[in-house]
This record gives sequence, structure tokens and C-alpha cells, in this order.
Amino acid sequence: MDSTTTALETEPPVNVRPSRDEDVEAMLAIYRRHVRRGVEDSAAGSGAPEPDDLKQRRKNLRNQRLPHLVATFRGEVVGYAYVVQFRKRPAYRFAVKHSIYVHHEHLSRGVGRLLMQALIDACAAAGYRQMIGYIDADNTASLSIHERFGFVRVGLLPGVAYRYGRWSDTVMVQRSLGPGASEAPPPGLGR
Repeated sequence: MDSTTTALETEPPVNVRPSRDEDVEAMLAIYRRHVRRGVEDSAAGSGAPEPDDLKQRRKNLRNQRLPHLVATFRGEVVGYAYVVQFRKRPAYRFAVKHSIYVHHEHLSRGVGRLLMQALIDACAAAGYRQMIGYIDADNTASLSIHERFGFVRVGLLPGVAYRYGRWSDTVMVQRSLGPGASEAPPPGLGR
């Protein structure tokens, strides 16, 4: 057996679990890098919440039974994912919008795939029917993973982001969960 294969087979697994307050700093570091990537230093704001704001957001999501997850490798947070209500109006209570962020040193290791599956499973179990995401049109890796998980492209928002000295598009994707829109939700669900 080749030593590369042996080393890979003995690597500890990436674990996915609900996020904790002690994960906040690592999540914010991952988020800041993603948000600032390709944006000139002179642009105002970091777009990142303060640690206490993120702790409060996590608490609010938990109270609404919305997943907020982290992926860990060797005890370190290497990615995180969460969903929020797609819209706040009651008619949209069965649709969620998701976000997944992976540490730049752990891309292409299956972290995003594990987080995506965990989000889909948690949202379907909670009775949500539609999952929506927004992806930079140049992010072919993210578009591919979404396609593998059954998301379809449902919209294009041309020129809504300015990065790397040029305008870029955003692709809107959507995936049905459970019976999707083929039947009404059970009475009492989604209150």
C-alpha cells in the first residue's frame, strides 16, 4: 500500500456539530477572509458582525430551530454553515436561505459537502420545504457542489458585486426539501 494512501486513510475525520459560543472567533476569522477577498482595503466596513452579535444571532437561530453548524478537523473549526428564514413574512415560513463558509486552507477536502448534507438533513427534518442560496457566478466549485446536491439555478443577478476591480454576477439556486411544493405542510408546522 502506498504511503500517501495510508496517510490519508489515517487522517482524523472532519466532524460536523452545532456551533458553540467558543467557536465564534474562528467562525468570524473565516467569514472576514471570505467577505474581504477581492475587495480593496479602502472599501468601508468589514461586513463581519462583532463576536457578541454573532453569539446573539446563534441564540436566535437556535430558538427558531434553525441549524447553525461547524465543521471541525483535529479540534479546529474549519468551516461553518447556517440557514435563516428566506423572508420574514409568514407566507415564506417554509423557505430558508443558507450560507456555507470553509477555511481557505481546507477547501477541496469535503468540508463544504459535509456541511451541506447536514444543513439539508436538519432543514428537511424541521419541515422546511425550500432551500435557497446565492453564489458568486465565478465560484465554480460552489456551483458544482450545489448541483450535486440537487440545487438548480433559478436566477441571475448581474453585476451586483464589485470584486477584483470588476463587477461580478450572483447566481440564485434552489432545492426542494421533503415533498417540496407538491403537498401542503402538516397543520401546526412552521408556527
